[in-house]
Amino acid sequence: MATYRKRGDRWRAEVMKSGVRQSASFQTKAHAIAWATEIEAGINNGKNGVITAHITVHTLVTRYITEVSPTKRGGRAEAIRLTRFLRELYWVGELVSKITVDHINGWRDQRLKEVSPASVNRELNILSAVFETARRDWRLCNINPVRECRRPKNPPHRDRLIDPAEIDAMLAALHYTHGCTPTQVMQRVAVAFLFGLETAMRQGEIAELTWDRVFVDKRYCRLAKTKNGDARNVPLSTTAIALLNTLPVVEGDSRCFRIDASSASSLWRKIRARVAVSLPSVADLHFHDARHEAITRLARKIDVLDLARMIGHRDPRSLMIYYNATATDIAGRLG
Repeated sequence: MATYRKRGDRWRAEVMKSGVRQSASFQTKAHAIAWATEIEAGINNGKNGVITAHITVHTLVTRYITEVSPTKRGGRAEAIRLTRFLRELYWVGELVSKITVDHINGWRDQRLKEVSPASVNRELNILSAVFETARRDWRLCNINPVRECRRPKNPPHRDRLIDPAEIDAMLAALHYTHGCTPTQVMQRVAVAFLFGLETAMRQGEIAELTWDRVFVDKRYCRLAKTKNGDARNVPLSTTAIALLNTLPVVEGDSRCFRIDASSASSLWRKIRARVAVSLPSVADLHFHDARHEAITRLARKIDVLDLARMIGHRDPRSLMIYYNATATDIAGRLG
């Protein structure tokens, strides 16, 4: 059924029928009604590019995992989430063309009982990418139903700085000794954390850093792949270079830290739980908090545009997500 709305001096008609959504604006309501009637008739007759591919959501998601996820940075994690969708989506056996926003809303409401709004939004982004690929590239459906879903409100951005006592406790639990060559995985994770505090690099970026992209003489390292797709050069402080100098070069492995990001995350959580028994505040300490802490420290030393370039933010305003200086810190610099 068509709907009509007057906007200024024009009438807007919108048709939503059989999974097809089209809209247009006209000078008069009569023209809008005539257009909508013609569109609805075309849909009923199978015209207007209506797609009726007989493919289930299960088949669609499986194809996406096979063809699209491997081409994306972070594709492995995405594939894991999509595989879980195949087990948990109650409408995974339905035809793609039959999925509506009601299906998405029902799933969203159930997930909100299990995980945080931020997690639900991340999963909605993945589902949306699947349906958008099906619509635009594979021509398997007419609309992306996720776009019609009302998103839950994300919680406030994380606002946490790291206490020196927390750093010392984690380093001790990771068996790290300053200045010594790390011989164990947990010790290399400790060096990676300290390196993150100096460079504001993400855990994945640190894990993937290779020796051929480290230029100690020019005091920077180059990241070919980053979260936003842009390559960037990261300046290295004296401390960052000293940390790199403790890492041995191993034949057959070009990685500087020789750690896997996912394994490092698991190890971090395991050690964190152990430390939290005697230092409860550590229970809330994420490896990624090193990026927050680093950006807050660096903001006191370098220009905001230089900082944005260093950490890979195209919009300097996004730095406010990570800059977590307290009012007391700021007051102390006022004199």
